[in-house]
Amino acid sequence: MSGFGNEFATEALHGALPAHRNSPQRVAYGLYAEQISGTAFTAQRSHNRRSWLYRIRPAAMHGSFARIEHAGVAAGFDGLAPSPNQMRWSPLPVPDAPTDFIDGWVTMAGNGSPAAMAGCAIHLYAANRSMKGRYFYSADGELLVVPQQGRLRIATELGLLEVEPQEIAVIPRGLRFQVELPDGQARGYICENFGALLRLPDLGPIGSNGLANPRDFLSPVARYEDVEGDFELVAKFGGHLWTAKIGHSPLDVVAWHGNYAPYKYDLRHFNTIGSISYDHPDPSIFLVLHAPTSVPGVDDLDFVIFPPRWLAGEDTFRPPWFHRNVASEFMGLIHGAYDAKAEGFVPGGASLHNCMSGHGPDAATFDKASSADTSKPHKVTDTMAFMFETRTPLAATECALASPQLQANYQDCWAGIAKHFDPKPQ
Repeated sequence: MSGFGNEFATEALHGALPAHRNSPQRVAYGLYAEQISGTAFTAQRSHNRRSWLYRIRPAAMHGSFARIEHAGVAAGFDGLAPSPNQMRWSPLPVPDAPTDFIDGWVTMAGNGSPAAMAGCAIHLYAANRSMKGRYFYSADGELLVVPQQGRLRIATELGLLEVEPQEIAVIPRGLRFQVELPDGQARGYICENFGALLRLPDLGPIGSNGLANPRDFLSPVARYEDVEGDFELVAKFGGHLWTAKIGHSPLDVVAWHGNYAPYKYDLRHFNTIGSISYDHPDPSIFLVLHAPTSVPGVDDLDFVIFPPRWLAGEDTFRPPWFHRNVASEFMGLIHGAYDAKAEGFVPGGASLHNCMSGHGPDAATFDKASSADTSKPHKVTDTMAFMFETRTPLAATECALASPQLQANYQDCWAGIAKHFDPKPQ
């Protein structure tokens, strides 16, 4: 199935979807009707997200939850002080010990809280084992998963998503899933969005086409597992992980309809908008998804990418200029090289530039761009970088600050910028 935010209807067994009623007195095949709501019941119809599931057993059937510790997952950010220092990390190593998708999480930074339904948590993951007999959901927020190395086979209650690097997946808050690793190991990024659900931005002056097109977002078709056994259900709730025993696979939805569903998107389908005159436009022209707030034009979270593209502006500085923003930026690199950094920022790595912390091209990139022949267009190839941008500062976690991957000399990339000032008339 395709489309973004559409009303879907899909069944793995013919006739499993009820006709005209969401919750009939008796559902076909002896199934149970259950609704999952991702927004308030009274949200505007254009923003309301919910789906009706027709499943073998209700989601309420599991044992009691008990809290478990996870050394890499931060419970919250209230006690953490955001720093104005520019930070950059090298990639997480793939672990040697058996580690699945959930065990391999490391919380890097975040703001807000799930209870306030505002802000986000940013995690990295590195895993070398598929989840076996184990299922997961986050009650704290929807998960934007950005693979960097290795494919993910995400089996959800509503169907299967197969995601590779340079694709993304979004898993709704509360939806249960299991991750398998077809390539044996995987690494990537996760943004856990506590606020309003991610959606496509309005295009405004751009018009009706461009950026990420709705038709390129794919949601799964119904599939189900009717399996019994001694399984584990792990929940992320209130910043902590909880575990409960469950005697069956929770991926037992035979049919469903609605618009609260997981989806995937191939970043290579992004229709890039850029300048063909002069000056590098603001990064909002690269916006894929955003989580808006009640303030028009101010988002809780932006997901921005920097894909292959032509640079054609004449007599202008083509890379991103030096800048300070009211927004805070957490950046990652999926593939290739980033055109504003000469070295040190590699696939799987990350950087954090908080509110009003100055950043931009390093000395080598500045010198190269300043002397480039701008009478000829240049195509940026072999790259895919992205940014999680938030309206409030991001606090790096103790785990991130103590990480051996933290680059102690990151600020040195600007130390070699030369002074060219000459007060004499030019």
